[in-house]
Amino acid sequence: MGIINSEIKPFNATAFKEGEFVEISEADVKGKWSIFFFYPADFTFVCPTELGDVADKYEELQKMGVEVFSVSTDTHFTHKAWHDSSETINKIQYYMVGDQSGNITNNFGVMREGQGLADRATFLIDPDGVIQAVELTAEGVGRDASELMRRVRAAQYVRKHPGEVCPAKWQEGEATLSPSLDLVGKI
Repeated sequence: MGIINSEIKPFNATAFKEGEFVEISEADVKGKWSIFFFYPADFTFVCPTELGDVADKYEELQKMGVEVFSVSTDTHFTHKAWHDSSETINKIQYYMVGDQSGNITNNFGVMREGQGLADRATFLIDPDGVIQAVELTAEGVGRDASELMRRVRAAQYVRKHPGEVCPAKWQEGEATLSPSLDLVGKI
């Protein structure tokens, strides 16, 4: 995917957040870390388990300076109805973005051709609006918010510490690597 290290494209949308409809755009993303959490549809099966998992981590993500935008091609009205009718979805405090035009979903390249539904995809965006990580899974494979948070911490660490990289399974506080000629063939 050539989307890593690319800047997000302009967009405008209406989202449901904390009982209200709010207008958002790419300007709401700049200046902070953001997660765009695409999912196929409201009132489905795997999607609410994932959205609920992220909702359980939202307060911690906020403390890390991260905003969450869940996105499907449903309307913001449908998001409100789902929020009002589902115990799991009712705990969501982050943005539930209605992308019925498919503009945002197409901008990120995760629209299922001929279906009008988003793929199950996650994008981590830095404060400059640049995509730093992507996760894309098959329809029946749910994502894990704990792994997403680990990835956020690693990306934030690398941004703050140029010249260092985080190895596989890196956790905050563990050793990092400083790429150099001396490391070639030694790992």
